[in-house]
Amino acid sequence: MRPFLLALLTLLAASACLRAGNADAAQARRIVSINLCADELVLRLADRQHVAAVTWLARDPAASTVWEEAAQVGINHGLAEEVLLYRPDLILAGQYTTRTTVAFLRRTGMPVMELGVPQTLEEVYAQILSVATALGHEERGEEMVAAMEDSFAALAPPPAEWRPRAFVLRPNGFTVGPGSLVDSLLVKAGLTNAAGENGLFLYGQIPLETVILEQADLLIIDADARDHPALAMEVLHHPALQRLGERIEILALPSRLWTCPGPMLVETVKQLAEAAERVRARRRNP
Repeated sequence: MRPFLLALLTLLAASACLRAGNADAAQARRIVSINLCADELVLRLADRQHVAAVTWLARDPAASTVWEEAAQVGINHGLAEEVLLYRPDLILAGQYTTRTTVAFLRRTGMPVMELGVPQTLEEVYAQILSVATALGHEERGEEMVAAMEDSFAALAPPPAEWRPRAFVLRPNGFTVGPGSLVDSLLVKAGLTNAAGENGLFLYGQIPLETVILEQADLLIIDADARDHPALAMEVLHHPALQRLGERIEILALPSRLWTCPGPMLVETVKQLAEAAERVRARRRNP
């Protein structure tokens, strides 16, 4: 590391140590997020003038539901030197992302709040409330959770007689099984996660042949696959999947709607439930 940069980091870290002791007692005034899901909550819950920076991904409409708000604040790429230059009094990070940066920031005494990956709606609500409290706006978190609960309650309950089987297929053949938030949303929408029936738990890859031979009722793919050409997306363009659409329902769902905790999860369940109903209609009228 260059000497002048090392000196700058040392100076900023020392000054951060002096502020860290008071960070929990007062409302955060300079907030930096280095995680996409933290970006979403910060931009929804904090006062805009107190958000110093979010990740560059927050400005990508394909990845973020708050990209317009993100255009109004600074951005970072998850590097420690970027974070320190903002002189934050609260940093929000993800449990599994930017680990080197988080370790450095903690060693220098910076006030870091790490967010886990919720697996249920109850954990989503708990995370929203904890972030809102850390930002000094507990009431905004309570309002967001109450609005989500009301919106979910307003959705028609799924029929009890039959739950269509669904596969989630993501780039590189990844899917999600029980123990994940996606699985919780599938269940809430009245679907059965076919990946769980194949012994998969949480996250993993599934062969395209399995998706085809299992004859599930619904296939859920990323809606953004056509907009981001890459080898990882090739599985979603396979001719066999195109032909599969002739006999089963295929739902192209933007991944940004169910990647992170927040109000957009209501729209996700709504779209999943509508797809499940189309499957039932096919069954009633083959």
